[in-house]
Amino acid sequence: MRARNATVNAMRAAAVSGTFRALFAAAAAAVLLGAGPPQPARDVLLVCNQDDATVSFIDLATHRIVRTVDLKALGFSANAKPHHVAVEPDGSAWYVTLIGENRIVKLDPEGRVLGQAEFETPGMLAFHPTEDILFVGRSMTAVNPPRRIGVIRRSDMSIEEVDIFFPRPHAMAVAPGGTVYTASLAVNQIAAVDPATERVQLLDVAGPAHALMQFAITPDGKTMVVSGELSHQVLVLDITSPMEPRVVASIDVGPQPFDPVITPDGRKAYLGNKAANTITVVDLEKRAVAAVIRGEGIIQPHGAAVSPDGRYVYISNNNLSAPAGSHIGHGGPPAKSAGPGTIVVIDTATDTIARVIEVGRNATGIAVGRLAVGTHDGE
Repeated sequence: MRARNATVNAMRAAAVSGTFRALFAAAAAAVLLGAGPPQPARDVLLVCNQDDATVSFIDLATHRIVRTVDLKALGFSANAKPHHVAVEPDGSAWYVTLIGENRIVKLDPEGRVLGQAEFETPGMLAFHPTEDILFVGRSMTAVNPPRRIGVIRRSDMSIEEVDIFFPRPHAMAVAPGGTVYTASLAVNQIAAVDPATERVQLLDVAGPAHALMQFAITPDGKTMVVSGELSHQVLVLDITSPMEPRVVASIDVGPQPFDPVITPDGRKAYLGNKAANTITVVDLEKRAVAAVIRGEGIIQPHGAAVSPDGRYVYISNNNLSAPAGSHIGHGGPPAKSAGPGTIVVIDTATDTIARVIEVGRNATGIAVGRLAVGTHDGE
């Protein structure tokens, strides 16, 4: 590992300085973000609006937006490009990767910056289940990023990097036992990493060029799926021997599968098909497609999350326009927002659309967490 310096926590430094100006600025920022009396914790969906440099908070009980954190108001640029989010299990903080700023930012439930870590073109995030560690991969927009993943100590946002040895490490997941998995968008390889020993084991994946997009792991930690954006497949892996994952099935799921999510009972996986404007449901017991969902709001589906009780699955949608004859995603030309992004809410009992929620432009990475969030900026 090679240690890298975390960026200075600007708000902490301002508070230490003790100047009236710094304190006034901090107070103004708190008012702007809606800070106030302690709020009760609630289950929320965090949505990265990549083209707006904002993050929306959706209350899972009402499916209404209760807050929008404007990263520009926190000093980041309009090109910050928030891409993926993760929420501390105890609700004390949340994290967002900013592609345009080359950093990962830690914020409190009210949206105030707690710390930052510099990292070239950060992408997907995953927590270690027991240690003070957050893992980060590279964004798919990075053409030739370093062949390393990031290892962040969450308590102080210091960061190190681990060599993975293959190009474009994007997919990121951590098994219940702590084994870390990442995969390449450029070659058919998956890496299993033991954080305690820094051992890296590479798995060659057979088949056509997959562009391995993102993982999801069953709650029992025995099975992992990964989407292949270019091969239009979902690969099922046995990870009962965590450092030696084995591909045990491949399932054709349609054009350009993106981020999968698995229900809490481990029975079904859901993922969007970006090029088809559909959502595919995979029966993990039968290892077959169980349903294909079409309808309002499904416009270049991207991220996926599930409610804690498994009742609803949430799929973010970019709603972008691309030049005629091209596709949006891996290897495609730059696309522009055609309108607001959406969150499509899927009822898992019926595999039908229960609700469509408009959010900011180019909705990408999403995550569910429990945070003490007030009811303002949208409710």
